[in-house]
Amino acid sequence: MRGALVDEKQLEKQKEYALLASAAIKSRFESAPKAFVHTYGCQGNVADSERIQGILCEIGYELTSELSEADLVLYNTCAVREHAEQRVFGNVGALKHYKARNKNMIIALCGCMMQQEHVSEKIRKSYPFVNLVFGTHVLHRLPEFIFRVLSGEKVFCTDESKGVIAEGLPIHRDGEIKAWLPIMYGCNNFCTYCVVPYVRGRERSRDEESILEEARQIVKAGYKEITLLGQNVNSYGNDLENSINFAQLLKKIDSIEGDFKIRFMTSHPKDCTKELIDTIAASEKISHHLHLPFQSGNNRVLKAMNRHYTREKYLSLIDYAKKTIPNLSLTSDVIVGFPGETYEEFKDTLSLIKEVEFTSLFTFIYSPRKHTPAAEMDDPVPRSEKNKWFKELLDTQAEIAAKRTASMNGKTYRVLVESEGKAEGTLSGRTDENVIIEFEGGRKLIGKYVNVKVTQNLTWVLKGKLE
Repeated sequence: MRGALVDEKQLEKQKEYALLASAAIKSRFESAPKAFVHTYGCQGNVADSERIQGILCEIGYELTSELSEADLVLYNTCAVREHAEQRVFGNVGALKHYKARNKNMIIALCGCMMQQEHVSEKIRKSYPFVNLVFGTHVLHRLPEFIFRVLSGEKVFCTDESKGVIAEGLPIHRDGEIKAWLPIMYGCNNFCTYCVVPYVRGRERSRDEESILEEARQIVKAGYKEITLLGQNVNSYGNDLENSINFAQLLKKIDSIEGDFKIRFMTSHPKDCTKELIDTIAASEKISHHLHLPFQSGNNRVLKAMNRHYTREKYLSLIDYAKKTIPNLSLTSDVIVGFPGETYEEFKDTLSLIKEVEFTSLFTFIYSPRKHTPAAEMDDPVPRSEKNKWFKELLDTQAEIAAKRTASMNGKTYRVLVESEGKAEGTLSGRTDENVIIEFEGGRKLIGKYVNVKVTQNLTWVLKGKLE
């Protein structure tokens, strides 16, 4: 299913609503009201929030990092894990006290959680002080929603329409060094544990030229790193009429003039190709870091997860990538305790981790998501036992990470300086391989590339000195 662009007439209508909202704000507030935007979940949500911030600034809000001074509070929510949902409910409940002190405060909720009918109904019934709820497919209508709320309405809009892409929205990026660039939305994979296809819709790719133009603007603005985003970037272009694929798109972004690096996430092993790996190896700007989630090292569990690859295919890809890309850094996602998984099957995950030797892992104990197939599967292993497996996995990965950082001692790396370090007078940055390194230096180096020699290796972080 190809994603359709939002109709020009709809966008023009939202421009009219933006003017109406701006006028309403000016008549209500003596000075610019303040908006507090908080994002839960993935980088895709962060990119959405940057567009939300752009719209809010365009209609007259100023952004604030202080919840206590906000006239509008917006939470962009995540539905991937139960813990994230519970945090949102707790934090929304706490807003009741802020609204009691500022009766004109607008409270808005959006994102993946709100696209679930049972969640939006719970908000409607249990949190009556919430003014605005909208889902993942109608972000471009935010000017309309704000105007309607300012006019006294309570707005709930979790439109079920799928396959819409809105180009040309204003963007207020959170930083000045690293930029997020969505290249596609939604997912077609329907992994049995995952709610994303139900709340984000089916895959739809942005037009190639829209992506390239945004990439050029990012580079022109001085950003040093671009991360391309999609639930499965490897399937980019499958729904487009022209034949461009992800590897070809990477080549075009790599050819843009400027001193910057390219990263991307997330890749699905079933769609990762040798062409993509060859493209990374031959590129000038693409980071030698591949995030390739394997989730489980056992074939029966992978089949139950509906992942469409085997342990053997995954390891074959990894072997080719290691041979092809110099100094390749590999990271991955792992789920521990999937319904029905036995300890013997879990040990297959441990053996895969030992064989690949990942730089780092994003690890999770299985969390059931309502309306997904896995939530209906038998799950006889108690949480206490899964916790033991989880610790075993963490201990195994810590040993591997310590071994890797030890191998980097004494070597010099080109590092993008991202921020001040934890200790006074130090800076923190990342190598091309996505390993954190801290070193002494002045703030004027933030946002620049520098050469740093590793002088000390810890388990997860390197220490170094400027060359």
